Parts: sequence; C-alpha cells; structure tokens
Amino acid sequence: MNEEIDFILKKLPVGLIIFDRKSIFYTNRKANNFLGRFELPTEITTIKNRIFDAIDSGRLSELFPGEICFTKKFNDSPSHWIFRIYIYDKPNPIVYIVIIEETISNKLNMNETRQQFRLTRRETDILRRVLDGFKNAEIAEDLEISEQTVKDHLSNIYMKIGVENRTGLMRTLLYSSEANTEKQE
Repeated sequence: MNEEIDFILKKLPVGLIIFDRKSIFYTNRKANNFLGRFELPTEITTIKNRIFDAIDSGRLSELFPGEICFTKKFNDSPSHWIFRIYIYDKPNPIVYIVIIEETISNKLNMNETRQQFRLTRRETDILRRVLDGFKNAEIAEDLEISEQTVKDHLSNIYMKIGVENRTGLMRTLLYSSEANTEKQE
C-alpha cells in the first residue's frame, strides 16, 4: 500500500507540503518545483505557528473555525497561486499546505481544444504544460519522457494547429478560446 500512496503523492497535480511542529517533513514533486522557483510566503510560517499555538492552548476550533485559504501573485510568475491550509490535530499534529497554480491551461477547455485540433491525449498533456510555461526539459521530466519526444510532439502540435512556434500557439489558442466564449454568450 505504501508504494501506491507514494505513486499518488508523486503524481498529485498540486503541491503538497507537510509540516510538523519543527519543520517541513514532506514535499511532493510539485511542491519542490514551487520551492525551487519561489520562497514560501511568510504568511504560511505565521499561520502554521499560530495553528500549533492554538492546538497547544486547546483553542484550535475557536481560533481557526473555518477554511484557511489565500491567493498570492509572485513577481516572476504569470499565475496566481492558491494556498489551502489544512490541520490534523491528533495525536501528532501536522499542518499541510496544498499549493494550486491558477494556470492558463486551467482556463481553457483542453478537451474541446484536443477535439478541435485532433490532438492525441499525449499531445494535449504536452500542450497543457507549454501553455503553463514549462520548458521542454521540464515537460520531459514531468511526463517522464525524453526531451526529443517532447520536441517531436511539439512539431506535431504546431502542424495540427497551423503555427510555427510557442508564441503563435498561445495566440491561436487564446483567440480560439475567446471566440468560443463569445459564441456561447
């Protein structure tokens, strides 16, 4: 069962950071990618410390009665980042943070895009990551394929969509998405 849980945590599409009283004791791959690009917001440390103080004083439900969630924009990121904080208070308290990036691909209907341009599922996987700003090497690592395979898929995607590069790809897909939204209204 541990092997299955490790697989799930590794492939989780959100960042996961788990704190005990002393420090971070677990991060998944998405959280490591986030921490490689950005500093953990100071709000996280402040809230985490306040949570453990509330647990120690027996006032957790009084001081933290609802959801703990905030959004932050970082200077070097086109996205907003959502931080959801959860508490497990018994028997060994932990605080875990789920990190979600509001990405361009989350704003597009990727299934509709896949059908419109007759993309394969793998091409759609790669397209999603391109839209979210991944470099070829990052896509290869994330999908556990070679960088050459990523390039081959990108060539196919460009051909099917009728563009020559990432800029054209972004322009075409965003325009296509806006046009579809206007039709529905």
